[in-house]
Amino acid sequence: MPRVRPHHTRPIAPKRIATDAAELHTTARGQYAAANMRSAVLIVLLTALLLPASTAPASDCWPQFRGPLGNGVSDSKGLPLEWSETQYLKWKTPIPGKAWSSPVVWGRQIWMTTATPDGHELYAVCVNRESGKINYDLKLFDIAHPQYCIPFNSYASPSPCIEEGRVYVTFGAPGTACLDTQTGRTLWTRTDFVCNHYRGAGSSPVLYKDLLILHFDGSDFQYVVALNKQTGQTVWRTDRDVDFGDLEPNGQPRAEGDFRKAFATPRIFPIDGRDVLVSLGSKALYGYEPLTGRELWRVDLKSSFSGSDTPVFGDGMIFFTTGHGQSELMTVRPSLDGAEVAWRIHKGVPTRSSVLLMDGLLYMVSDGGIVSCLESRTGAQVWHGRIDGEYSASPIYADGRLYFFNEAGKTTVLAAGRQFKVLAENQLADGIMATPAVVGHAFFLRTKTGLYRIE
Repeated sequence: MPRVRPHHTRPIAPKRIATDAAELHTTARGQYAAANMRSAVLIVLLTALLLPASTAPASDCWPQFRGPLGNGVSDSKGLPLEWSETQYLKWKTPIPGKAWSSPVVWGRQIWMTTATPDGHELYAVCVNRESGKINYDLKLFDIAHPQYCIPFNSYASPSPCIEEGRVYVTFGAPGTACLDTQTGRTLWTRTDFVCNHYRGAGSSPVLYKDLLILHFDGSDFQYVVALNKQTGQTVWRTDRDVDFGDLEPNGQPRAEGDFRKAFATPRIFPIDGRDVLVSLGSKALYGYEPLTGRELWRVDLKSSFSGSDTPVFGDGMIFFTTGHGQSELMTVRPSLDGAEVAWRIHKGVPTRSSVLLMDGLLYMVSDGGIVSCLESRTGAQVWHGRIDGEYSASPIYADGRLYFFNEAGKTTVLAAGRQFKVLAENQLADGIMATPAVVGHAFFLRTKTGLYRIE
């Protein structure tokens, strides 16, 4: 069972189990009794009110890293253009620990992970979407000897994924867990995967049918694994097979592990009528059969390593950035038995944040704040411009606007389209490492110290 964080560490609200529904039940019962409504009407209304707190239509969710389609695109309208610590702030909730994981949203619940800065304690946190109150603050794992994590990263950087009744969280090799969203109860855990994350974990899990798919790209082992989401048991495991080009004359890997290490999150794309798991590791992009893990094709990246990008797909092509070294924005045309490079560019390419694809245009922001807009078919540059700051969070598109979030807490809003036009700049009190979630008319924006509802 998960453990609620002790009160001496941080005071939190008492543990709540479907309290929103229960409170509504009580209010409704009193109102209808006073009005002397017919009992049949009362039963119908109370049944509706007592639906589980996590019940949510598809339009009311941000279920994984980068949103419903994993591409950073939202169909929300009426999002704010300008905000601050006081303007359009519905609530702000301090989140303890150090964590760069993005929030996920399902109905009235917002889930994220956090960790103590030293990595000894790993948590899942659930915040009430309407009030901003913490409903669950659950310690999932005690780690006696945490792996090394560079100060720039955190011990809770992988984002959760969520579906009706369940949320799936991972911290990489230290632990993966499935939780019941109504009770906070742990349904299963895995702590047996071996992987030296070297600089810290970063890849987020994805759901596909009955599978939970995870990357383990470390300095020692590099593989993809699929778990039965109901039980946590391994369904398949596939080792990376690229030549990392980092062997000593005796055949042993060099002490430097960056050539093998990667942080990227996979995606499922429809290719030639079949679903393909597109997975960026270090030194290669792979296409796998998602139900079996069978490798369908591989694109070698000779001059790049340690990728962090989440690929996007459109017009029959995959777009992704390759990582460190000679970082490239690369486009490949995939099939079921191979993938060929369509075009590539080197200028202004990020090593951390992912690209956006919308209406035939690709948008990206370099680590140092150079924003570029390119023709997706050819890679031809449409425009470029500079915005303030350093960038790790991935941009979001919504309602004709592009939102870029920097590590000092500033969001720059640009007009989408064929001209570089700054619409607004919005400053919060602390830096932004996590890509925000968007649901309804609201941003759920995680800074280094708290979670905001901007609406």
